[in-house]
Amino acid sequence: MDDTLMITFAVTGFVFVAVNLFMAYALVRYRYRPERRARYEPENRKLELWLTGLTTVGIVIMLAPGLIVLADFIHVPQNASVIEAVGKQWQWSFRFPGKDGVLGNTKPQFISFQNPFGLNPDDPNAQDDVLITGSELHLPVNQPVQILLRSYDVLHDFYVPHFRVKMDAVPGIVSTLWFTPTRAGRFDLACAEYCGIGHHTMRGAVYVDDQVTFQNWLGNQSTFSQTNNATTSRQEDNLIQQGRLLAEKQGCLGCHSIDGSPSAGPTWKGLLNRTETLSDGSTVVVDENYIKDSILNPNASVIKGYSPIMPAYDLSDQELDALIAFTASLSLTDNSATNLVSVGKQLAEQQGCLSCHSLDGSSSAGPSWKNLFGKTENLADNTTVVVDDHYLKEAILNPSATIVAGFSPIMPSYQFNDQELEALIAYTKTIH
Repeated sequence: MDDTLMITFAVTGFVFVAVNLFMAYALVRYRYRPERRARYEPENRKLELWLTGLTTVGIVIMLAPGLIVLADFIHVPQNASVIEAVGKQWQWSFRFPGKDGVLGNTKPQFISFQNPFGLNPDDPNAQDDVLITGSELHLPVNQPVQILLRSYDVLHDFYVPHFRVKMDAVPGIVSTLWFTPTRAGRFDLACAEYCGIGHHTMRGAVYVDDQVTFQNWLGNQSTFSQTNNATTSRQEDNLIQQGRLLAEKQGCLGCHSIDGSPSAGPTWKGLLNRTETLSDGSTVVVDENYIKDSILNPNASVIKGYSPIMPAYDLSDQELDALIAFTASLSLTDNSATNLVSVGKQLAEQQGCLSCHSLDGSSSAGPSWKNLFGKTENLADNTTVVVDDHYLKEAILNPSATIVAGFSPIMPSYQFNDQELEALIAYTKTIH
């Protein structure tokens, strides 16, 4: 692709320079003179043949490499492993072939709560398919990979910037692309096609592992047969396991993290019995009734800082009890100090603080938060101040009152309550 682009730049660049030189020559050579008269020449076959021939050669030079590259892009290597990626508002899910190396058949009519991929339950090739319901994809290094793209609802786009590959996932058809990851590491996965109000949260990660690490990870994932059996035997499972399964099946964990990290919706870690501020300024204790109402009618009481993007779910009482039991289990191991830091981190990312304040000491529009707490700063009025709790609160509520030297007074004031201020300060204290 790079060679094709360089050939195109070379040809068009040569023509650009040639045309401009000809224009300059014509302006000088045929400038106005009183004794010169214009000559009428409607046709010049020799000139037309030369122009047609040179244009044809230029187009062939640009087109031929592109067709060769396109052929390489279309023809997937025979040793490529096949993986399916399914886009759904607003998360990615993945399916790997099992030990038989063949992906099972899927049909839209099979898509259900228990079977979000739409696998044919009677297809023997589908039973050992490995299902990944989270937006985390692992791939083996130096192994060609073909991605089959499907969309559950609207137009999405599978885009891994570091791999320089992207392809639309179109409802109703299966699109495809292939690539060979050549370097181990973690790489961002994003949706590059606007797919709704939560489009910006439709992100994931691609981990390129060595063969041993990849096989170990793949071996720890559930197959279609295992998840199907777990669904059909819910009465034999405990309530927390049912809740986790429900959360994965319904895509809840695509918008609600379980480790305190920020996402499109409030984290479920430490959520139960927590006091939350709603978008209308009121507060509510997140108890069982609130969680049930939030699932059945999610836009009736939206937590402050989040958009009303959650769809309503029609779940039975048993399923609601299972989800509540799962969220309660995430609250039992919660630590208040850790939760405060998580809330502060979430606030910082949601409010855009980290777009002006770096976490690694690098320069930005505002002072870096790395090692900020307890630091002595020089202010624009030539005084100094120690960055403590009081200073941070004042700097957030009235940022133009004390400007750190070297920075512009561009930060807006924020209206945070005391709990939110404490969370932000707790988060800054951890950045070292």
